[in-house]
Amino acid sequence: MLYDLQMASMMQLRLLCKVVVKANDLARRKDGTINRWLADVCERKVPANPKPIKGVHTVDVTIDPEAGVWVRLFIPTEETVETPSKSASNDTQIESNKTMPIVYYYHGGGFTILCPDFYLYDVFCRRLAKCCKSVVISLHYRRAPEFKFPTAYDDSFKGLEWLQSEKATASLPLNVDFSRVFLCGDSAGANIAYHMALQSARKDLGRVSLKGVVIIQGFFGGEERTPAELRLKNVPLVSVESLDWYWKSYLPKGSNRDHPACNIFGPNSSDLSDVSLPPFLNIVGGLDILQDWEMRFAEGLQKAGKQVQTIFYEEGIHTFALLNQAKVGPKMFLDVAAFINSH
Repeated sequence: MLYDLQMASMMQLRLLCKVVVKANDLARRKDGTINRWLADVCERKVPANPKPIKGVHTVDVTIDPEAGVWVRLFIPTEETVETPSKSASNDTQIESNKTMPIVYYYHGGGFTILCPDFYLYDVFCRRLAKCCKSVVISLHYRRAPEFKFPTAYDDSFKGLEWLQSEKATASLPLNVDFSRVFLCGDSAGANIAYHMALQSARKDLGRVSLKGVVIIQGFFGGEERTPAELRLKNVPLVSVESLDWYWKSYLPKGSNRDHPACNIFGPNSSDLSDVSLPPFLNIVGGLDILQDWEMRFAEGLQKAGKQVQTIFYEEGIHTFALLNQAKVGPKMFLDVAAFINSH
């Protein structure tokens, strides 16, 4: 996938999505396994770069070497100060008057593919960091079908716990604000962001305070076929069949799509009325077959007494911001920045 996407038109997006779908079809096997080598080969990866690119430099930090859990830090250079190091003493570290929130990001890919160093996610998170004036932490979790539910959630929560560590303090700029942490993700990553908010409500995160959750076209579902799933045929990137495959790869053996990891407000989900959750921003695309599940997600939060703002992008395909779809892509970054700035 050696492409450089700039304000893509719908025709360009359709061509790109066909290439992506074809690559995924080749990697996914009918028996529910995946050709991991082929899947990785199809992803153009870029290394971390200490030199700023478009005002943001990146650093990779290992959290759990045995599990292979790591993060890529996206640090806006205009807003940061000297990063602490083992050799630096306190009197040599100059603090900035401006503090930066943390955006903890979980990438999509149906729980089975992609990673923080995938070219498009590197570009996306740089834009997110610069637009939101935030340090973005993009986490790599172990993927299905080799590692099924709840591995992605366990690895992701381990990343949140890492924020309390001395290693996190040494890796992040001095002016990050641990009292303003936002969870964010697209597709399967948005699903993870929601479940991290849920787990965090039951745990003590120490200095870490969650101020909001950004759900970008969340990968939710259920056994029922929704009107959008039946109506939207041949839309770019995703299909009912491919989404079913991803859920089968991730969910426990013998489970169906009404599992609470998938159907957030379904028959097997718990009551959230007494669970303390931060405000949500819910991003929905009008050309995304998941839109009905995403709208039901917002309705379920509202019924449980939670604060949620939904923004509907009429022309948005699935992962339209990651693909930098013309008009709606840039607008989403501004909407996310406005949400973060208001909290």
